[in-house]
Amino acid sequence: MLRKSAQRIYLFLIFLFLYLPIVVLIVLSFNNSKSKVLWGGFTLDWYKKLFSNSAIMEAFSTTVFISLASAVIATLLGTLAALGIDAMKKRGQAVMLGATNIPLLNADIVTGISMMLLFVRFTRLGISTVLIAHITFNIPYVILNVLPKLKQSSRTAYEAALDLGAAPLYAFRKIIWPQILPGVLSGFLMAMTMSLDDFSVTYFTKGAGINTLSTMIYTEMRKGIRPEMYALSTLLFLIALILLLFMNFGPTARKEARP
Repeated sequence: MLRKSAQRIYLFLIFLFLYLPIVVLIVLSFNNSKSKVLWGGFTLDWYKKLFSNSAIMEAFSTTVFISLASAVIATLLGTLAALGIDAMKKRGQAVMLGATNIPLLNADIVTGISMMLLFVRFTRLGISTVLIAHITFNIPYVILNVLPKLKQSSRTAYEAALDLGAAPLYAFRKIIWPQILPGVLSGFLMAMTMSLDDFSVTYFTKGAGINTLSTMIYTEMRKGIRPEMYALSTLLFLIALILLLFMNFGPTARKEARP
């Protein structure tokens, strides 16, 4: 009994340490005072000022565009890459999986600087270079989400459909695709989440005049944090939370949980 109580207290302290700063941030976004320690009453003024700020709204639209576009393209390329890796022999799969894991283990700042050096050699930095960079680091997340579903899919049903005269594309769409769809959606949502809050890669690959929410928050922190940034950070947290809830409790997650 004592051991279970100690475990619960330990878990409570860990989660308190993780989420208390976020709770404080959310509370400050509704504080009718610029003070970080004094409560001045409840207000929505910071959210109104946030949505009336053209620079922040432009950064928000840029962030949404890059996140959605990179997630869609990375999901398509990552799914095709996963299909190719799954068709390889075990030795080839091991080599390709090792190459896939390298970008995940590599530091973001190293990835950002290396991509910047590559881009400035051949083109000018801008929104297109940010998009290419986001697609590049999102692809491994998609591959690692789709591959396990391919391993679980029924090869015999697919081969039987081919033997019965079905075209390869038709057999894939009717048999393999429904089985790997949860992995594809999980990869898409993870790619969008990673792209939404990325800073290091975006900072080094963006051109002059291009801002995402993460780079704008960094710029504002150097000047002094305005309360509008609390509201902006709260909205970013809620977007990420909604995506994670959908990944874990959405239709695909419930479908996977069924025996």
